[in-house]
Amino acid sequence: MSHLTDEARALFRDAQPTIELGDNSLEAIVAANPGRRSVLKNGLIGLSMLPLLGSLAACDDDDDGAAGPSPTPTPTPAPAPSYAINFASVAINTNDTVTVPTGYTVDVLLKAGDLVEAGTAFVPGTFPTSVSQTAAWAGGNHDGMEYFELSGTDPNVGGLLAINHEYPDLNILFSGASYNAATATQAQKEIVLSAVGISVVEVAKGSDGKFAVKAGSRFNKRYSGNTDYRTGGPAAGVIGTTIRGMLNNCSSGRTPWGTYLTCEETTNNYLDTARPNNQYGWVVEIDPYQELAPPTKRTPMGRFSHENVAYLSNASNRVAFYMGDDSTPGCIYKFVPDQAFSTTNRAANTNLLDYGTLYVARFNADGTGEWRALVQGQHGLVRGAVDPGNVSQSTTPPAPVTVNFETQSDVLINTQSAARVAGGTIMDRPEWITVAPNGQSIFVTLTNNSGRRVTDTPNPRVQNLHGHIIKFRENGDSPLATGFTWEIFLLAGNPSLAEANLKGNINGDYFSSPDGLRIDPQGRLWVQTDHNLTGNAGTLNGAAANMVQAFGNNSMYYVDQSTKQSKRFLVGPTGCEITGIAYTPDLKSFFINIQHPDGNWPVSGQPPRSSTIVVRRTDGQPVGN
Repeated sequence: MSHLTDEARALFRDAQPTIELGDNSLEAIVAANPGRRSVLKNGLIGLSMLPLLGSLAACDDDDDGAAGPSPTPTPTPAPAPSYAINFASVAINTNDTVTVPTGYTVDVLLKAGDLVEAGTAFVPGTFPTSVSQTAAWAGGNHDGMEYFELSGTDPNVGGLLAINHEYPDLNILFSGASYNAATATQAQKEIVLSAVGISVVEVAKGSDGKFAVKAGSRFNKRYSGNTDYRTGGPAAGVIGTTIRGMLNNCSSGRTPWGTYLTCEETTNNYLDTARPNNQYGWVVEIDPYQELAPPTKRTPMGRFSHENVAYLSNASNRVAFYMGDDSTPGCIYKFVPDQAFSTTNRAANTNLLDYGTLYVARFNADGTGEWRALVQGQHGLVRGAVDPGNVSQSTTPPAPVTVNFETQSDVLINTQSAARVAGGTIMDRPEWITVAPNGQSIFVTLTNNSGRRVTDTPNPRVQNLHGHIIKFRENGDSPLATGFTWEIFLLAGNPSLAEANLKGNINGDYFSSPDGLRIDPQGRLWVQTDHNLTGNAGTLNGAAANMVQAFGNNSMYYVDQSTKQSKRFLVGPTGCEITGIAYTPDLKSFFINIQHPDGNWPVSGQPPRSSTIVVRRTDGQPVGN
């Protein structure tokens, strides 16, 4: 969550009643043989033929011994790419640039205000007066994203990039860079709402090795806070079958059938308070190929401050989608569709996410856990249910609140309350979730919770300023499991801080507030940070220190899953959050988002703008070397 969105929506928050396809998946294929690639079209996922290495030499069986044609030499195979982590750690810094290891380069791909659809891009020194100007622009505060293949295109040189926009870059929209929903005109509301949602762009690598947006592509499209969205599932009858807008598109995910899942990290519309709050806080499914259903808010996946979505599937094509609620308190959820997905017919999966069961995680002190179904009539979800409220933030328990769960729609619209009633464990702001390619581990970043006053085993620190990462494994590695085992993977912090509670136990390069998280197809764990730059970090060298003094600018790390050694891979410019991780199948180009920089980046002399960058090695080897 951007601190900007947290501050913006604070005044408007409602008072709550307190085709991964196993061995045939793209990631598995690439992990086993990076030279192979898959093509996704109309739901068919297949492997292209590997290039033939050359003809065999002709045999000469003449008895006279006459010389035959010279044999064609067998080409020497190219050496297999190395995915070893060999880069030299980047030092902590507060520079107003993107710092990467020696041997790497950074290219800016898409800035807030750049064109996605046809129109006129942002011009520094001017401000728009109508949504007709901004509707074609890339939105602001770039966040989660996913990379999709295109039929007939080598995915290592071109594809589709779907990018979330969490919050407007107000500095390019309004003089004074400010917006007040209570006094805004209708034109101003439409302008700010055009700057949230998602952008889908076709990107292609040029002869210079740099990726660029392919202007005029039929796939280039903006979905914003002014777009109409279909509603699916039980709650549609309550909140409406069509909803205008989505908001706070934080992180994201994908389905095995090649659609994009964008997550609303707000349960109200703080940019236009006239709109009903229950229309926000959902996962929205969008087909980047524009082949399946219109963009749809999938209500069975629950309403809360969604961060991202990650999935685990099995050999029978049953799948579970894991989600975190970036709130204090916030729980961890999974949604299991009733039916298996089709690997041969994308259209058969069109409404798969409208039918299934939502679960909340309960972490037990002995290292086991259970998934409790959030189904009306089960686990106390009935009329007159008692919500214990936010029990983590005060040593004096809050007064419980009576909540009526009379229908499944009640459960889905009031998911946060339902989770507490059902006994879900209140976590320290669960943000990104990632699933290992082998399905044997699932990681969750618990970014921080400075207000925690009551601890438990999975959340062991009061005033958890720096957060931690938790790891769990489903029983039988099954997405259908109702139980799991868990452990704390690491505690973030700085060992030089005076307070024992804030030191953490990181092996290597330390950090605060883990947020973005992804395990790539080679099983390498990447962590991105979002510490509030001016926030309190603890006592350093005998004096109070803020986050920049203790940790530098926000950054990105590789963390070894076995040794837990951390290496700082990238440091962002001043004021920013590092977020979003996507990559080409060969792992030679990493797409990363720089959110809300506040200095002189990315274009000197122009207003700072949130941007998507591409990081790659200058020698053409995979990222990580």
